[in-house]
Amino acid sequence: MSIYVGNLSYEVTEDDLKAVFAEYGKITRVHLPIDRESGRPRGFAFVEMTDEKEEDAAIEALDEAEWMGRALKVNKAKPRESSDSFGGGGRGGYKGGGGGGRPSGGGGRDRY
Repeated sequence: MSIYVGNLSYEVTEDDLKAVFAEYGKITRVHLPIDRESGRPRGFAFVEMTDEKEEDAAIEALDEAEWMGRALKVNKAKPRESSDSFGGGGRGGYKGGGGGGRPSGGGGRDRY
C-alpha cells in the first residue's frame, strides 16, 4: 500500500520525507513528483512502507501535523485510475437524428 502526503513545502526533498517516515518504520519507496516547467516539487508525495501497521501509525501521527511551516495531509493513497479512461466513458459525438430541410406541419406547399 502507499501513503499520500499532501500540502508539502516546495522545498521538501525525498531525504526529508525518508527521515520523517523512518520514525514509524521501514520505507521501501518515496516518490516526489517534480513539476516539468518549474523543476520543483509539486507539493505532494507518495511513501511506501513495508508494514501496514507502520503505515497506519505514520498516518495517525502525521495527518494535519505541522511540518516545514505547513499542515500536512496524510492518508492512504487511492489506486491510480486506468490510463485508458477519459473520464466520461463512451465516445461522445453527435447522436441526434437527421431531419429534413422543412419544418413539419407546413401543409405541403412552399410559400415564397
